[in-house]
Amino acid sequence: MHKKRRLALALGAGIAPLLVVTVPAAPANAHGYVSAPPSRQAQCAAGTVDCGPIKWEPQSVEGPKGLTSCSGGDSRFAELDNDAKGWRVTPIGHSQTFSWRLTARHATSTWQYFVGGRKVAEFNDGGARPPETVSHTVDFGSLTGRQKILAVWNIADTANAFYACIDVTIGG
Repeated sequence: MHKKRRLALALGAGIAPLLVVTVPAAPANAHGYVSAPPSRQAQCAAGTVDCGPIKWEPQSVEGPKGLTSCSGGDSRFAELDNDAKGWRVTPIGHSQTFSWRLTARHATSTWQYFVGGRKVAEFNDGGARPPETVSHTVDFGSLTGRQKILAVWNIADTANAFYACIDVTIGG
């Protein structure tokens, strides 16, 4: 019995290094999203709106920098681009604090907020690694009514960004 155990241990010790080299590492699928007011992916994760696979990974809406879609160009999360899906709208004032929940803290260049394709705010982190939660207060000036806000987290050391859309009524 001891010979079989030693043989098994020897085989395992010999194979383990090969597995480490040949088995590809799984890509990281944890990053960040706007949690408050609830973004579309936060609504999916909470079960507020039925949304498919984004429910399980709201932090994974990543795509190349410069996109304007809620899905970050990722077809798995295309439902986030559907404005008629029944998203809950949050009433906010002319100034609102947005909170990001980060599950991987990437070096950050900027955080940007857009309404109707126009940038309304930008916060420069200069390559710093943010804490697990990040908040920004955005002043919407004279904007009023129902709006879709696109929030973008631009990563400093890659060509990618993370995207979140938040449905609000400003002055509501």
